[in-house]
Amino acid sequence: MLVSRGRNPSAGEVIRQMVQAKDLRSRILTTLALLLLVRLGIYIPVPGIDREAFRSFIEQGGQLIGFLDIFTGGGLSTLGVFALGILPFINASIIIQLLTAALPQLEDLQKNEGEAGRRKIAQITRYLALGWGFIQSLVFALILRQYALPGVGEAVFVFQTALALVTGSMVVMWISEVITERGVGQGASLVIFVNIVATLPRALGSTIELAQSGDRSTVVGIVVLVLVFLVTIVGIVFVQEGSRRIPIVSAKRQVGGGGLLPSRQSYLPLKLNAGGVMPIIFASALVFLPLTIANITRAPWLIRVAGYLSPGSSTPWLYALVFFGLILGFSFFYASLTINPQDVATNLKRGGVAIPGVRPGSATATYLSGVQNRLTLLGGLFLGAVAIIPSAVEGATQVRTFQGLGATSLLILVGVAIDTAKQVQTYVISQRYEGMVRQ
Repeated sequence: MLVSRGRNPSAGEVIRQMVQAKDLRSRILTTLALLLLVRLGIYIPVPGIDREAFRSFIEQGGQLIGFLDIFTGGGLSTLGVFALGILPFINASIIIQLLTAALPQLEDLQKNEGEAGRRKIAQITRYLALGWGFIQSLVFALILRQYALPGVGEAVFVFQTALALVTGSMVVMWISEVITERGVGQGASLVIFVNIVATLPRALGSTIELAQSGDRSTVVGIVVLVLVFLVTIVGIVFVQEGSRRIPIVSAKRQVGGGGLLPSRQSYLPLKLNAGGVMPIIFASALVFLPLTIANITRAPWLIRVAGYLSPGSSTPWLYALVFFGLILGFSFFYASLTINPQDVATNLKRGGVAIPGVRPGSATATYLSGVQNRLTLLGGLFLGAVAIIPSAVEGATQVRTFQGLGATSLLILVGVAIDTAKQVQTYVISQRYEGMVRQ
Protein backbone atom coordinates (compact mmCIF):
# COMPACT_ATOMS: atom_id res chain seq x y z
CA MET A 1 0.00 0.00 0.00
CA LEU A 2 1.24 3.48 -0.82
CA VAL A 3 1.83 5.59 2.25
CA SER A 4 2.14 9.31 2.72
CA ARG A 5 5.15 10.44 4.70
CA GLY A 6 5.66 13.67 6.56
CA ARG A 7 2.06 14.86 6.65
CA ASN A 8 -1.20 14.13 8.40
CA PRO A 9 -3.31 11.36 6.84
CA SER A 10 -5.96 12.45 4.41
CA ALA A 11 -9.66 11.68 4.90
CA GLY A 12 -9.47 8.99 2.23
CA GLU A 13 -6.54 7.30 3.95
CA VAL A 14 -8.35 7.34 7.30
CA ILE A 15 -11.50 5.81 5.79
CA ARG A 16 -9.42 3.18 4.00
CA GLN A 17 -7.75 2.24 7.28
CA MET A 18 -11.13 2.00 9.00
CA VAL A 19 -12.23 -0.52 6.40
CA GLN A 20 -9.02 -2.51 5.98
CA ALA A 21 -7.35 -2.44 9.42
CA LYS A 22 -9.01 -5.14 11.54
CA ASP A 23 -7.91 -3.68 14.88
CA LEU A 24 -9.13 -0.15 14.13
CA ARG A 25 -12.40 -1.47 12.69
CA SER A 26 -12.96 -3.59 15.80
CA ARG A 27 -12.30 -0.64 18.09
CA ILE A 28 -14.72 1.60 16.21
CA LEU A 29 -17.48 -1.03 16.18
CA THR A 30 -16.94 -1.70 19.91
CA THR A 31 -17.22 2.01 20.65
CA LEU A 32 -20.42 2.40 18.61
CA ALA A 33 -22.03 -0.67 20.19
CA LEU A 34 -21.28 0.45 23.75
CA LEU A 35 -22.50 3.99 23.09
CA LEU A 36 -25.72 2.53 21.67
CA LEU A 37 -26.07 0.51 24.88
CA VAL A 38 -25.75 3.71 26.92
CA ARG A 39 -28.50 5.34 24.87
CA LEU A 40 -30.80 2.33 25.22
CA GLY A 41 -30.39 2.32 29.02
CA ILE A 42 -31.84 5.84 29.21
CA TYR A 43 -35.21 4.51 28.00
CA ILE A 44 -35.44 1.65 30.54
CA PRO A 45 -37.91 3.24 33.01
CA VAL A 46 -37.42 3.53 36.75
CA PRO A 47 -40.49 1.80 38.25
CA GLY A 48 -43.16 3.28 40.52
CA ILE A 49 -43.29 6.90 39.21
CA ASP A 50 -46.24 8.96 37.96
CA ARG A 51 -44.65 10.18 34.75
CA GLU A 52 -47.32 12.70 33.80
CA ALA A 53 -46.89 14.57 37.08
CA PHE A 54 -43.12 14.40 36.75
CA ARG A 55 -43.27 15.74 33.20
CA SER A 56 -45.07 18.84 34.52
CA PHE A 57 -42.28 19.26 37.08
CA ILE A 58 -39.64 19.01 34.34
CA GLU A 59 -41.37 21.68 32.26
CA GLN A 60 -41.15 24.04 35.24
CA GLY A 61 -37.58 23.00 36.12
CA GLY A 62 -35.96 25.85 34.26
CA GLN A 63 -32.27 26.26 33.62
CA LEU A 64 -30.97 23.68 36.11
CA ILE A 65 -32.97 20.77 34.69
CA GLY A 66 -32.16 21.85 31.12
CA PHE A 67 -28.45 22.11 31.90
CA LEU A 68 -28.24 18.66 33.55
CA ASP A 69 -30.56 17.04 31.01
CA ILE A 70 -28.11 17.97 28.23
CA PHE A 71 -25.33 15.90 29.84
CA THR A 72 -27.60 12.90 30.43
CA GLY A 73 -29.04 12.98 26.91
CA GLY A 74 -32.59 13.40 28.18
CA GLY A 75 -32.10 10.84 30.95
CA LEU A 76 -33.50 13.10 33.67
CA SER A 77 -36.64 13.99 31.72
CA THR A 78 -37.30 10.36 30.67
CA LEU A 79 -36.40 8.94 34.12
CA GLY A 80 -34.49 5.93 32.82
CA VAL A 81 -32.15 3.81 34.91
CA PHE A 82 -29.25 5.67 33.29
CA ALA A 83 -30.78 9.03 34.31
CA LEU A 84 -27.64 10.17 36.16
CA GLY A 85 -25.41 8.83 33.41
CA ILE A 86 -21.75 9.75 33.71
CA LEU A 87 -22.35 12.79 35.96
CA PRO A 88 -21.22 11.16 39.27
CA PHE A 89 -17.98 9.99 37.64
CA ILE A 90 -17.34 13.44 36.15
CA ASN A 91 -18.00 15.09 39.52
CA ALA A 92 -15.70 12.59 41.24
CA SER A 93 -12.95 13.25 38.69
CA ILE A 94 -13.21 16.99 39.28
CA ILE A 95 -13.04 16.49 43.07
CA ILE A 96 -9.96 14.26 42.70
CA GLN A 97 -8.27 16.87 40.52
CA LEU A 98 -8.87 19.51 43.18
CA LEU A 99 -7.70 17.21 45.98
CA THR A 100 -4.56 16.28 44.04
CA ALA A 101 -3.47 19.90 44.19
CA ALA A 102 -4.27 20.12 47.91
CA LEU A 103 -3.07 16.72 49.25
CA PRO A 104 0.64 15.85 48.90
CA GLN A 105 -0.16 12.11 49.03
CA LEU A 106 -2.33 12.23 45.90
CA GLU A 107 0.16 14.54 44.16
CA ASP A 108 2.94 12.06 44.88
CA LEU A 109 0.83 9.19 43.49
CA GLN A 110 0.22 11.11 40.27
CA LYS A 111 3.72 12.45 39.69
CA ASN A 112 6.11 9.88 41.14
CA GLU A 113 4.39 6.48 41.21
CA GLY A 114 3.99 6.09 37.44
CA GLU A 115 1.36 3.71 36.10
CA ALA A 116 0.75 2.09 39.50
CA GLY A 117 0.00 5.49 41.02
CA ARG A 118 -2.40 6.38 38.22
CA ARG A 119 -4.23 3.07 38.73
CA LYS A 120 -4.60 3.84 42.44
CA ILE A 121 -5.99 7.29 41.67
CA ALA A 122 -8.40 5.73 39.16
CA GLN A 123 -9.59 3.28 41.82
CA ILE A 124 -10.07 6.11 44.35
CA THR A 125 -12.06 8.00 41.71
CA ARG A 126 -14.34 4.99 41.21
CA TYR A 127 -15.07 4.69 44.93
CA LEU A 128 -15.71 8.42 45.16
CA ALA A 129 -18.02 8.21 42.13
CA LEU A 130 -19.95 5.42 43.87
CA GLY A 131 -20.36 7.47 47.04
CA TRP A 132 -21.21 10.65 45.17
CA GLY A 133 -23.62 8.76 42.91
CA PHE A 134 -25.39 7.31 45.96
CA ILE A 135 -25.80 10.81 47.45
CA GLN A 136 -27.15 12.21 44.17
CA SER A 137 -29.46 9.21 43.71
CA LEU A 138 -30.80 9.56 47.25
CA VAL A 139 -31.46 13.29 46.84
CA PHE A 140 -33.13 12.68 43.48
CA ALA A 141 -35.25 9.88 44.97
CA LEU A 142 -36.35 12.16 47.83
CA ILE A 143 -37.41 14.78 45.26
CA LEU A 144 -39.27 12.13 43.24
CA ARG A 145 -41.18 10.63 46.19
CA GLN A 146 -44.01 13.15 45.71
CA TYR A 147 -44.52 11.61 42.24
CA ALA A 148 -44.66 8.00 43.46
CA LEU A 149 -47.61 5.91 42.30
CA PRO A 150 -50.31 5.16 44.90
CA GLY A 151 -49.74 2.00 46.94
CA VAL A 152 -45.93 2.26 46.93
CA GLY A 153 -44.45 2.80 50.39
CA GLU A 154 -42.35 5.94 50.73
CA ALA A 155 -39.30 4.19 52.21
CA VAL A 156 -39.50 1.37 49.66
CA PHE A 157 -39.84 3.86 46.81
CA VAL A 158 -36.84 5.94 47.94
CA PHE A 159 -34.68 2.83 48.38
CA GLN A 160 -35.51 1.16 45.06
CA THR A 161 -35.25 4.42 43.10
CA ALA A 162 -31.88 5.34 44.61
CA LEU A 163 -30.59 1.78 44.05
CA ALA A 164 -31.72 1.77 40.41
CA LEU A 165 -30.15 5.18 39.69
CA VAL A 166 -26.78 4.52 41.37
CA THR A 167 -26.54 1.09 39.72
CA GLY A 168 -27.23 2.59 36.31
CA SER A 169 -24.60 5.26 36.92
CA MET A 170 -21.97 2.65 37.83
CA VAL A 171 -22.81 0.64 34.70
CA VAL A 172 -22.31 3.77 32.57
CA MET A 173 -18.98 4.41 34.30
CA TRP A 174 -17.88 0.83 33.56
CA ILE A 175 -18.94 1.17 29.92
CA SER A 176 -16.95 4.41 29.58
CA GLU A 177 -13.82 2.70 30.91
CA VAL A 178 -14.27 -0.20 28.49
CA ILE A 179 -14.53 2.31 25.63
CA THR A 180 -11.30 4.00 26.77
CA GLU A 181 -9.49 0.65 26.98
CA ARG A 182 -10.87 -1.23 23.97
CA GLY A 183 -12.44 1.44 21.79
CA VAL A 184 -11.54 4.77 20.23
CA GLY A 185 -11.37 7.98 22.22
CA GLN A 186 -11.90 8.82 25.87
CA GLY A 187 -14.95 6.94 27.13
CA ALA A 188 -16.45 9.44 29.57
CA SER A 189 -16.09 12.30 27.07
CA LEU A 190 -17.69 10.24 24.30
CA VAL A 191 -20.65 9.35 26.54
CA ILE A 192 -21.28 13.06 27.17
CA PHE A 193 -20.72 13.78 23.46
CA VAL A 194 -23.35 11.25 22.40
CA ASN A 195 -25.82 12.50 25.02
CA ILE A 196 -25.45 16.08 23.75
CA VAL A 197 -25.79 15.00 20.12
CA ALA A 198 -28.95 13.04 21.03
CA THR A 199 -30.68 16.28 22.06
CA LEU A 200 -29.89 18.05 18.78
CA PRO A 201 -32.70 16.51 16.64
CA ARG A 202 -35.33 17.65 19.14
CA ALA A 203 -33.88 21.17 19.27
CA LEU A 204 -33.62 21.35 15.46
CA GLY A 205 -37.16 20.03 15.05
CA SER A 206 -38.53 22.64 17.46
CA THR A 207 -36.58 25.35 15.63
CA ILE A 208 -37.96 24.31 12.24
CA GLU A 209 -41.51 24.27 13.62
CA LEU A 210 -40.98 27.73 15.09
CA ALA A 211 -39.66 29.02 11.75
CA GLN A 212 -42.66 27.60 9.88
CA SER A 213 -45.24 28.98 12.29
CA GLY A 214 -43.51 32.26 13.15
CA ASP A 215 -43.37 35.62 11.44
CA ARG A 216 -40.48 37.17 9.53
CA SER A 217 -38.79 38.58 12.63
CA THR A 218 -38.73 35.07 14.17
CA VAL A 219 -37.05 33.65 11.06
CA VAL A 220 -34.46 36.45 11.14
CA GLY A 221 -33.82 35.72 14.82
CA ILE A 222 -33.29 32.01 14.09
CA VAL A 223 -30.84 32.82 11.28
CA VAL A 224 -28.90 35.20 13.55
CA LEU A 225 -28.77 32.59 16.34
CA VAL A 226 -27.54 29.86 13.99
CA LEU A 227 -24.85 32.19 12.60
CA VAL A 228 -23.73 32.99 16.17
CA PHE A 229 -23.46 29.28 16.91
CA LEU A 230 -21.39 28.68 13.76
CA VAL A 231 -19.03 31.56 14.52
CA THR A 232 -18.71 30.29 18.09
CA ILE A 233 -17.78 26.81 16.87
CA VAL A 234 -15.10 28.23 14.57
CA GLY A 235 -13.72 30.31 17.43
CA ILE A 236 -13.69 27.29 19.75
CA VAL A 237 -11.68 25.29 17.21
CA PHE A 238 -9.04 28.01 16.93
CA VAL A 239 -8.80 28.53 20.69
CA GLN A 240 -8.75 24.80 21.50
CA GLU A 241 -5.89 24.29 19.05
CA GLY A 242 -4.12 27.56 19.87
CA SER A 243 -0.87 27.52 21.85
CA ARG A 244 2.20 29.66 22.48
CA ARG A 245 5.37 27.87 21.36
CA ILE A 246 8.24 29.00 23.56
CA PRO A 247 11.62 28.13 21.94
CA ILE A 248 14.01 26.07 24.06
CA VAL A 249 17.62 25.08 23.31
CA SER A 250 19.50 22.12 24.76
CA ALA A 251 23.21 22.60 25.50
CA LYS A 252 25.95 20.66 23.73
CA ARG A 253 26.83 17.40 25.47
CA GLN A 254 30.00 15.39 25.47
CA VAL A 255 29.65 11.66 24.88
CA GLY A 256 32.10 8.77 25.10
CA GLY A 257 35.10 9.01 22.77
CA GLY A 258 35.35 12.79 23.10
CA GLY A 259 32.56 13.61 20.65
CA LEU A 260 30.04 16.38 21.18
CA LEU A 261 26.32 16.14 20.58
CA PRO A 262 25.18 19.31 18.79
CA SER A 263 22.73 21.62 20.54
CA ARG A 264 19.12 21.04 19.60
CA GLN A 265 16.36 23.62 19.32
CA SER A 266 12.77 22.74 20.12
CA TYR A 267 9.80 24.46 21.70
CA LEU A 268 7.66 24.26 24.82
CA PRO A 269 3.93 24.52 23.99
CA LEU A 270 1.65 26.40 26.39
CA LYS A 271 -2.04 26.05 25.48
CA LEU A 272 -4.20 29.11 25.17
CA ASN A 273 -7.12 27.36 26.89
CA ALA A 274 -5.41 25.05 29.38
CA GLY A 275 -8.58 24.36 31.34
CA GLY A 276 -10.73 23.34 28.38
CA VAL A 277 -14.39 23.18 29.38
CA MET A 278 -13.70 22.77 33.12
CA PRO A 279 -13.90 26.50 34.09
CA ILE A 280 -17.39 26.73 32.58
CA ILE A 281 -18.50 23.51 34.32
CA PHE A 282 -17.19 24.77 37.68
CA ALA A 283 -18.81 28.18 37.20
CA SER A 284 -22.13 26.63 36.12
CA ALA A 285 -22.13 24.38 39.18
CA LEU A 286 -21.65 27.37 41.51
CA VAL A 287 -24.24 29.53 39.72
CA PHE A 288 -26.84 26.76 39.88
CA LEU A 289 -25.95 25.71 43.45
CA PRO A 290 -28.42 28.16 45.12
CA LEU A 291 -31.17 26.95 42.78
CA THR A 292 -30.37 23.31 43.58
CA ILE A 293 -30.49 23.91 47.33
CA ALA A 294 -33.64 26.05 46.97
CA ASN A 295 -35.42 23.21 45.15
CA ILE A 296 -34.63 20.88 48.07
CA THR A 297 -35.11 23.21 51.07
CA ARG A 298 -37.80 25.55 49.65
CA ALA A 299 -36.24 28.41 51.63
CA PRO A 300 -37.83 31.72 50.47
CA TRP A 301 -34.64 33.80 50.74
CA LEU A 302 -32.68 31.19 48.79
CA ILE A 303 -35.35 31.12 46.11
CA ARG A 304 -34.96 34.91 45.74
CA VAL A 305 -31.16 34.60 45.48
CA ALA A 306 -31.54 31.83 42.87
CA GLY A 307 -33.96 34.05 40.96
CA TYR A 308 -31.38 36.84 40.74
CA LEU A 309 -28.75 34.39 39.42
CA SER A 310 -30.93 33.12 36.58
CA PRO A 311 -30.65 34.16 32.90
CA GLY A 312 -34.42 34.63 32.78
CA SER A 313 -34.55 36.92 35.81
CA SER A 314 -35.30 40.65 35.83
CA THR A 315 -31.55 41.31 36.29
CA PRO A 316 -29.85 39.22 33.58
CA TRP A 317 -26.82 41.54 33.72
CA LEU A 318 -26.13 40.36 37.30
CA TYR A 319 -26.18 36.71 36.19
CA ALA A 320 -23.90 37.50 33.25
CA LEU A 321 -21.46 39.45 35.43
CA VAL A 322 -21.25 36.73 38.12
CA PHE A 323 -20.98 33.94 35.55
CA PHE A 324 -18.27 35.77 33.59
CA GLY A 325 -16.27 36.49 36.76
CA LEU A 326 -16.48 32.87 37.94
CA ILE A 327 -15.33 31.56 34.55
CA LEU A 328 -12.35 33.93 34.55
CA GLY A 329 -11.41 32.99 38.12
CA PHE A 330 -11.68 29.25 37.50
CA SER A 331 -9.62 29.62 34.32
CA PHE A 332 -6.69 30.86 36.39
CA PHE A 333 -7.32 28.22 39.06
CA TYR A 334 -7.40 25.32 36.61
CA ALA A 335 -4.37 26.63 34.69
CA SER A 336 -2.43 26.55 37.96
CA LEU A 337 -3.35 22.87 38.32
CA THR A 338 -2.32 21.84 34.82
CA ILE A 339 1.16 23.41 34.76
CA ASN A 340 3.51 24.57 37.50
CA PRO A 341 6.09 27.06 36.13
CA GLN A 342 8.49 26.34 38.99
CA ASP A 343 8.48 22.59 38.28
CA VAL A 344 8.90 23.19 34.53
CA ALA A 345 11.84 25.55 35.14
CA THR A 346 13.49 23.01 37.47
CA ASN A 347 13.09 20.18 34.95
CA LEU A 348 14.51 22.32 32.14
CA LYS A 349 17.54 23.23 34.24
CA ARG A 350 18.17 19.60 35.18
CA GLY A 351 18.00 18.56 31.53
CA GLY A 352 20.41 21.24 30.41
CA VAL A 353 17.68 23.04 28.48
CA ALA A 354 17.12 26.80 28.50
CA ILE A 355 14.94 29.46 26.93
CA PRO A 356 17.05 31.81 24.74
CA GLY A 357 17.60 35.11 26.51
CA VAL A 358 16.25 33.88 29.88
CA ARG A 359 18.44 32.72 32.74
CA PRO A 360 17.77 29.17 34.00
CA GLY A 361 16.07 28.72 37.37
CA SER A 362 13.90 31.35 39.02
CA ALA A 363 14.09 33.74 36.04
CA THR A 364 12.70 31.00 33.78
CA ALA A 365 9.90 30.29 36.26
CA THR A 366 8.99 34.00 36.38
CA TYR A 367 9.02 34.23 32.58
CA LEU A 368 6.83 31.12 32.18
CA SER A 369 4.43 32.36 34.87
CA GLY A 370 4.01 35.68 33.05
CA VAL A 371 3.35 33.99 29.71
CA GLN A 372 0.91 31.55 31.30
CA ASN A 373 -1.01 34.35 33.03
CA ARG A 374 -1.38 36.31 29.79
CA LEU A 375 -2.53 33.21 27.90
CA THR A 376 -4.97 32.29 30.69
CA LEU A 377 -6.41 35.81 30.67
CA LEU A 378 -7.05 35.63 26.92
CA GLY A 379 -8.48 32.11 27.18
CA GLY A 380 -10.68 33.07 30.15
CA LEU A 381 -12.02 36.14 28.36
CA PHE A 382 -12.84 33.96 25.35
CA LEU A 383 -14.62 31.35 27.51
CA GLY A 384 -16.61 34.06 29.26
CA ALA A 385 -17.64 35.59 25.95
CA VAL A 386 -18.61 32.19 24.53
CA ALA A 387 -20.68 31.45 27.64
CA ILE A 388 -22.53 34.79 27.66
CA ILE A 389 -23.02 35.72 24.00
CA PRO A 390 -25.25 32.76 22.88
CA SER A 391 -27.56 33.31 25.90
CA ALA A 392 -27.68 37.04 25.19
CA VAL A 393 -28.55 36.39 21.54
CA GLU A 394 -31.28 33.94 22.60
CA GLY A 395 -32.75 36.64 24.85
CA ALA A 396 -32.55 39.28 22.12
CA THR A 397 -34.08 37.10 19.40
CA GLN A 398 -36.57 35.35 21.75
CA VAL A 399 -35.64 32.01 20.18
CA ARG A 400 -35.56 29.53 23.08
CA THR A 401 -35.56 26.25 21.17
CA PHE A 402 -31.83 25.75 21.81
CA GLN A 403 -32.21 26.42 25.54
CA GLY A 404 -29.61 24.40 27.46
CA LEU A 405 -27.41 23.87 24.40
CA GLY A 406 -24.92 26.58 25.24
CA ALA A 407 -21.22 27.18 25.45
CA THR A 408 -20.47 24.13 27.60
CA SER A 409 -22.14 21.81 25.11
CA LEU A 410 -20.40 23.40 22.12
CA LEU A 411 -16.99 23.21 23.81
CA ILE A 412 -17.50 19.54 24.65
CA LEU A 413 -18.70 18.67 21.15
CA VAL A 414 -15.78 20.41 19.45
CA GLY A 415 -13.16 19.25 21.96
CA VAL A 416 -14.19 15.59 21.95
CA ALA A 417 -14.48 15.52 18.16
CA ILE A 418 -10.96 16.96 17.79
CA ASP A 419 -9.42 14.58 20.36
CA THR A 420 -11.08 11.49 18.87
CA ALA A 421 -10.07 12.46 15.33
CA LYS A 422 -6.47 12.95 16.51
CA GLN A 423 -6.47 9.50 18.11
CA VAL A 424 -7.67 7.90 14.87
CA GLN A 425 -5.03 9.84 12.92
CA THR A 426 -2.35 8.67 15.36
CA TYR A 427 -3.38 5.07 14.75
CA VAL A 428 -3.26 5.58 10.96
CA ILE A 429 0.23 7.12 11.22
CA SER A 430 1.41 4.18 13.31
CA GLN A 431 0.12 1.85 10.59
CA ARG A 432 2.24 3.75 8.05
CA TYR A 433 5.42 3.03 9.94
CA GLU A 434 4.46 -0.60 10.51
CA GLY A 435 4.00 -0.94 6.78
CA MET A 436 7.38 0.73 6.15
CA VAL A 437 9.08 -1.69 8.57
CA ARG A 438 7.49 -4.72 6.89
CA GLN A 439 8.72 -3.44 3.53
